[in-house]
Amino acid sequence: MRIDQTALDQLFLNARSSNGFIDKPVSESLLKEIYDLAKFGPTSMNTQPARFIMLTSAAAKERVMPAMLPGNVDKTKSAPVIVIVASDAHFYEHLPKTFPNKPDAKEMFAANAGLAQATATRNTTLGGAYFMIAARAHGLDCGPMSGFDAAKVNAEFFPDGKHKVDFLLNLGYADSSKIFPRNPRLSFEEACKVL
Repeated sequence: MRIDQTALDQLFLNARSSNGFIDKPVSESLLKEIYDLAKFGPTSMNTQPARFIMLTSAAAKERVMPAMLPGNVDKTKSAPVIVIVASDAHFYEHLPKTFPNKPDAKEMFAANAGLAQATATRNTTLGGAYFMIAARAHGLDCGPMSGFDAAKVNAEFFPDGKHKVDFLLNLGYADSSKIFPRNPRLSFEEACKVL
């Protein structure tokens, strides 16, 4: 069954990256609902390496500010929630639970650091994208960012090295006066090839 036009508009066609947010809180219960939907997005071997650190208090949000590039400071300060989308380097510890149909899955990743890192990186980005779609489905606006110093974020939030930031996501209700017009997208012919 295809979803209706209203849903397509909300998830993709009318959605924009938010450059500022109104002063309206996002509840912890709503954040839980978003995660509880996003977690069903597929990852390879159901690895689920994405971890979501949700900064909601002023003190928590202030900790990330020294890592922001200047152009991202104001929009990040206005966001009710800043989500650190991070990868769990030891995601495979959960595989006996999340992928029981391959009993040696944990050992396969534990014995191959390159495979584990590539899997964590790729699937964390997928998990973050699912989280954004789930947030939009729940009426929130998103501002994903890579304009920050990852080493500073990792040092501040993950000093033990078990997690690594993938990207940051500002979350809340957009300030419509700060939304840019949509930039052009590549056409099907420019981006795709059917063989």
